[in-house]
Amino acid sequence: MTQSFSELNLAPTLARAVAEMGYESMTPIQAQAIPHVLTGRDVMGAAQTGTGKTAAFSLPLLQRLLKHENASTSPARHPVRALVLLPTRELADQVAEQIKLYAKYTQLRSTVVFGGMDMKPQTAELKKGVEVLVATPGRLLDHIEAKNAVLNQVEYVVLDEADRMLDIGFLPDLQRILSYLPKQRTTLLFSATFSPEIKRLANSYLQDPITVEVARSNATASTVEQHFYRVEDDDKRGVLRQILRERGIKQAFVFVNSKLGCARLARSLERDGLNTTALHGDKSQDERLKALEAFKSGTVDLLVCTDVAARGLDIKDVPAVFNFDVPFNAEDYVHRIGRTGRAGASGLAVSFVGGRDARLVTDIEKLLGRKLDIEALELEADRRPAGRFNDGQRAWQRDGEHNERDDRAAREPRESREPREPRAVAPRPVRAPRPPADPLFEKPYEAAGPADAPAPWEAAQKQPARLSPNIKTRRKVPALFRSPPPMADGHEEAAAPVAEVSGPDGQTG
Repeated sequence: MTQSFSELNLAPTLARAVAEMGYESMTPIQAQAIPHVLTGRDVMGAAQTGTGKTAAFSLPLLQRLLKHENASTSPARHPVRALVLLPTRELADQVAEQIKLYAKYTQLRSTVVFGGMDMKPQTAELKKGVEVLVATPGRLLDHIEAKNAVLNQVEYVVLDEADRMLDIGFLPDLQRILSYLPKQRTTLLFSATFSPEIKRLANSYLQDPITVEVARSNATASTVEQHFYRVEDDDKRGVLRQILRERGIKQAFVFVNSKLGCARLARSLERDGLNTTALHGDKSQDERLKALEAFKSGTVDLLVCTDVAARGLDIKDVPAVFNFDVPFNAEDYVHRIGRTGRAGASGLAVSFVGGRDARLVTDIEKLLGRKLDIEALELEADRRPAGRFNDGQRAWQRDGEHNERDDRAAREPRESREPREPRAVAPRPVRAPRPPADPLFEKPYEAAGPADAPAPWEAAQKQPARLSPNIKTRRKVPALFRSPPPMADGHEEAAAPVAEVSGPDGQTG
């Protein structure tokens, strides 16, 4: 039996916001979890994606925090009392928007901090004081180290999509964040799937938790029509266009496994005439938010994305999800197809299975507990887009138009065809005469001197070295020396030799 939100006895300010959002009957996870949270118990909530887990923890937290609301402008009167941790920026932004809508008639303040954005605006919001803080683990640690966020008065902690946070390696960050919080607090853990690691985390940080499971773990929504088609990699894009055309699908998610493949597929579909945008981890946060906003508003028909968009994104009335690549992790299949068929609506989930995806399909079968029927799909002849195209002939023609000459050639045999008139051939241009050659280069080589003349380099070696003009040569002058004794034969010594004398100034004398 479904329960109405009026049975919760919410505060008038919260009840008014809930009524304006069109909430009437509670979903199973909301009906079972909200009463326990209102009493202050720790809760582990497991439910299929798209069943309203955000309202299941937000509404009771706001109800219990109303005792702290005040109109003071002092930041000290608005400390952080509830902390909501999420794995991705898009999910954090979405949950923060939901909480603001629930609390818009109260005096409780809330804000969101996540990476990829400038810290200064976030710091300014934190300095004003907030009661509810929605954050991703990495950016929250940045603010804690910068002393922008003080968590010593936190009363409630929510770990949403906790299994995803563990998958992407946030466990050390979670442990650091939880060490800053008071020991006495209420801890809520919500996720679409419960793995053994999640249960160990819950046993470490939750005190006597109440487990709320409204569906079998890792189950898919019954309102989603699932198909698996055997398609080769080269035909996937054509099959995607064919299914969109046959079923008249106007908007859909298209999931791929890699960021590079996501960007390439988006460009290819855009060239095919489909209004497409890409969403993956290499894009800036501003680009990712703009892509989501364009898809929500209907400006974009196809959102080609990686698993960054597989968790928790609440975009209503999306009729179909295409798994262009079978996910590597079987649990991601449950989250991907959960983007359609939300809130009880019907949806379509189509997966393309290639020749190398047998092991991945087996993992999905083990997770779902049933055998998957892989269907064969006949691909229609590729329709060429309207416009000019080259059909392999010399002439260019438009799609749907026929060339009369080609039709006549196809009908008439070669013998009965009329001979073609000879085609006029333009005369070949006359080349200008070549200029006369220089006679100097026509003569044979002649030596410049006689054959027995020395080579120039040999003559240069025989020339005396030239002295510098700054060097002064010595003059030969006569000099007197003591005469030697007479010789034995009576002859005297020869004349005295001439000595070379130079003065201190370089002059001789």
